[in-house]
Amino acid sequence: MVTLNRIYTKTGDDGTTALGTGERRPKYDLRIEAYGTVDETNAAIGVVRLHTGDTPELDAMLGRIQNDLFDLGADLAVPEREGKAERLRVVASQVERLERDIDALNDKLKPLTSFVLPGGTPAAAHLHVARTICRRAERIIVELAARPGEPVSTAGIQYMNRLSDFLFVASRAANGNGAGDVLWVPGQNR
Repeated sequence: MVTLNRIYTKTGDDGTTALGTGERRPKYDLRIEAYGTVDETNAAIGVVRLHTGDTPELDAMLGRIQNDLFDLGADLAVPEREGKAERLRVVASQVERLERDIDALNDKLKPLTSFVLPGGTPAAAHLHVARTICRRAERIIVELAARPGEPVSTAGIQYMNRLSDFLFVASRAANGNGAGDVLWVPGQNR
């Protein structure tokens, strides 16, 4: 159980913040950027959910994803270290559930005949924004994982990769299962 009694602590006034291990890092540190951008993805999904009340199956999927993203933030905030007790980690079953959700949504979609432009319904447009934030988070996490001494769980990287795929498929689902997709027309404005 998490208890938050005080929202401001003043400990970050010097431009640092604490990881879950207690270690202090500059607020511009790549690990902080990674879990901050995961949080941004989560917030964008919260905005999407303002428009998914009429699609309870999709809304439930997004609710589970929001919880998973908090798990991923916790995973990133406590880097794995040898000899340390394990903390909350994103696991393969969370990635597999995302894959099942992608397949369930994709089975109902019209085949694509072109690339999709962000737009359509409000839910679809916001899903595209969430997708692009998710892709940025994934790039930052992969960069972090490439740095020596900055462990990142494989399942966490996989989760973000699948999540961007999910958000794309979900945007099409929110556009009448693809019927309302806005398609790219190459060279249309020449």
